[in-house]
Amino acid sequence: MTDDPNPLGEYLRARRELVTPDLVGIPVLGVRRVAGLRREEVAMLAGVSADYYLRLEQGRDRNPSAQVLESIARVLQLDDNATTYLLGLASGSTSRPRRRPRKRTVPIGIATLIDTIGLPAFVEDRYFDVLAANRLATAISPCLRPGQNRLRDVFLDDAERALYPQSQRAAESLIAGFRRSVGSDTDDPRFIELVGELSLASPEFRQLWARHDVGVLAGATVTLDHPQVGELTLFREKLGIGETGGMMLVIYSAEPGSPDAEKLSFLASMSVEASR
Repeated sequence: MTDDPNPLGEYLRARRELVTPDLVGIPVLGVRRVAGLRREEVAMLAGVSADYYLRLEQGRDRNPSAQVLESIARVLQLDDNATTYLLGLASGSTSRPRRRPRKRTVPIGIATLIDTIGLPAFVEDRYFDVLAANRLATAISPCLRPGQNRLRDVFLDDAERALYPQSQRAAESLIAGFRRSVGSDTDDPRFIELVGELSLASPEFRQLWARHDVGVLAGATVTLDHPQVGELTLFREKLGIGETGGMMLVIYSAEPGSPDAEKLSFLASMSVEASR
């Protein structure tokens, strides 16, 4: 077995442990000593040899075909996003050239847009570090300001966590989105630093990270319990910024004419007052 990082094998093993035999029609006879499916069960259902599947998990075969991976994905009941992630791990598991430092400067056009858009907006990078934010975004959450990290805040800051009535779901979604954002670059120094810090500081992070859930970086409806205006439901859009190595522009908005729009206007006026 190789001592090199093996993200493909780690992902297969984690997802295999989450699929119980009854989900794939395997009868349970006697006491099972493993969580989820056995390796040989996955191999049988995917139509590959048990030895070949073992080599995949152990990192001794890092060039599986897309057809094999898609068969395994069906057995592991992965959705489209998770299957795409699996295929990306395989293509990125070969040796890569030394990467250039990732760009951390927000394009001037995006910075100008944030300052003039009139809606809560901020920029995060692929590690969910906040690189830029306007006053209204900071009025939504004091943690939405440059220098903060969305993962660290949700898992280590009680005040930030209290913003989310469904905090467990918010944490799960954030981790799944982070894994999708980083992809196969698990040897990246910033990734190692952040995951290491949170794994030591948060048992909840460790548990959720071990599941290897993969989410989608897309818009959603977010409900917050804001300390100044109470329940606040907003639309959140995440828009990729081209040629920036994974930066996303995040914009919040409310349904026009709704109580949420009135609350957002109140927060906007408060943020203007605070800046004077």
